[in-house]
Amino acid sequence: MTTPATTYLWGPLSRFGVLVAAVTFVLDQALKLWLLFGFQLGQKGRVGVAPFLDLILTWNTGISYGMFQQDGDLGRWILIVIKLGAAALLTLWLARADSRLTALSLGLIIGGALGNAIDRLAYGAVADFILFHAGSFTWYVFNLADAAIVAGVIGLLYDSLIQDRAAKAP
Repeated sequence: MTTPATTYLWGPLSRFGVLVAAVTFVLDQALKLWLLFGFQLGQKGRVGVAPFLDLILTWNTGISYGMFQQDGDLGRWILIVIKLGAAALLTLWLARADSRLTALSLGLIIGGALGNAIDRLAYGAVADFILFHAGSFTWYVFNLADAAIVAGVIGLLYDSLIQDRAAKAP
């Protein structure tokens, strides 16, 4: 029997979204652990993978694109609380998701946010390691959790703006 509280916290696509979040989280953490302790990326420096892709370990104490760098514990804990709060609010949104794309997108964002929050708890910063470049142009260094968050946001934008349910011009 479902009560209003369980309906508010758990919806028909919640299981799917939580599964996506869990898979995203596990893959992100497994890759980071392997790169840090198995492959020992920090000791190898920059490792070329392809003409446009390198692996390089950087520790991000800020948020996206290295903004709002935090040197102290207070800033670190504020960012952790924000990430966990965002994941909780997104989980409530997931309970009301009405499409698999929305549930998938929210799961990617939640899993990515939790993966980066765990990095902050464990290391004091987020481990970033993927660097795309073309000639002298380099993109910012990011990780799998960041890519999942970006993919999730793109999915939500697509679902809300382009799908059949989006508002159409007269």
